[in-house]
Amino acid sequence: MSLVFPHTFVPWFRSVAPYIHAYHGKTFVVAVPGELIASGKLHVFVQDLAILHAMGIKLVLVHGFRPQVNEQLAAKGHTSRFARGIRITDSVALDCAQEAAGQLRFEIEAAFSQGLPNTPMANAAVRVVSGNFLTARPVGIVDGIDFMHSGVVRRVDAAGVRRAIDGGALVLLSPFGFSPTGEAFNLSMEDVATSTAVALQADKLLFVTEVAGVHEKHDDPETPIDTELALAEARRLLAALPEPARPTDTAFYLQHCVKACEGGVERSHILPFAVDGAILQEIFTHDGIGTMVVDEKLESLHEATADDVGGILALIEPFERDGTLVKRGRTEIERDVGNYTVIEHDGVIFGCAALYPYPESRTGEMAALTVSPQVQSQGDGERLLKRIEQRARAMGLESIFVLTTRTMHWFVKRGFVQVDADWLPEARKRKYNWDRRSQVFVKKLT
Repeated sequence: MSLVFPHTFVPWFRSVAPYIHAYHGKTFVVAVPGELIASGKLHVFVQDLAILHAMGIKLVLVHGFRPQVNEQLAAKGHTSRFARGIRITDSVALDCAQEAAGQLRFEIEAAFSQGLPNTPMANAAVRVVSGNFLTARPVGIVDGIDFMHSGVVRRVDAAGVRRAIDGGALVLLSPFGFSPTGEAFNLSMEDVATSTAVALQADKLLFVTEVAGVHEKHDDPETPIDTELALAEARRLLAALPEPARPTDTAFYLQHCVKACEGGVERSHILPFAVDGAILQEIFTHDGIGTMVVDEKLESLHEATADDVGGILALIEPFERDGTLVKRGRTEIERDVGNYTVIEHDGVIFGCAALYPYPESRTGEMAALTVSPQVQSQGDGERLLKRIEQRARAMGLESIFVLTTRTMHWFVKRGFVQVDADWLPEARKRKYNWDRRSQVFVKKLT
């Protein structure tokens, strides 16, 4: 029996709570290659999906079967053939794909049915629904290559999938589609997952794959993973990469992430199944573990509204408690919420700052500048300062000032100059706490 230490567990669990609130009722499409299943990681992965399901996340699971089909073909003395990253599906390969899909569907449904005590599946009740949700068409003949029974998704029965997940079921999709005449086509897991995510306008598309993500230097696997790519940046990277031929090529999953975001999916992810609990780490930690492609139109820096009051309070409370910030009550923040700018990521506020103008003195106070310890040293403080400066200039102010007792050097590095407290506007001087002895720093706006 493992020990749980309250001094580490409690803060961790509290840090996860905002994500639980943010993702309840959201729709995630999760795609797993056959390699994950072949590596023996299915049962542990299903346990993590069951946790997401229990938290109220609506799930569509798409599985691949490349290694399983290859194994079936090899057993029949048949060679696997690919072109342009797509399997050439002759009649033998089609039979093997159908056999592999049936076996994998059986294994996945069995994994979701487990309920052993002392495991994450204890008391879990995940109902799995499969069906003919996909209409397909043939790839056809491309550059003289006949792909035969290989197809691409023509249409997803989004209404049918939505009814199932809204009813509490997990929808399982195999990479098979059918034409209106009943002909079966072998599809790619990546195409199915991307098309389904776009059809559902899912909140996330997650590829849990053989690769760790996109490296900062895409041709050097020794460099760190680039945890976030703006859509425009991902497009530029794809344009510079050769056409992918295998799943380990950088562009292989990235092209589908870009396509999903262009189709209206807010965020798409590439993360490694080799890391235990990778999907939990990607969803419930700020930096995640893989690469996330995000549509840059989803602005994370914005002026606060009444809906942000709770997040602002949760962010600044620890700093008020240790004396870094002056305490502000909910009533005060609700009254002044329009003065605040916040940085938000996946529905969680990680930074804030407020601007209180003194137009008669052509200056304004930047107050409550706060960045979560989880994301400090990542430039969010700079972004907030720049936005406050923009807001101040738009008001016709000539300077901004701050009162601080602990972060003087940070402001000096960014162009602030210390002045005497007597410099303060008369209205602010009357509220100055002489016992706190805050130092005053001013920055001229040019």
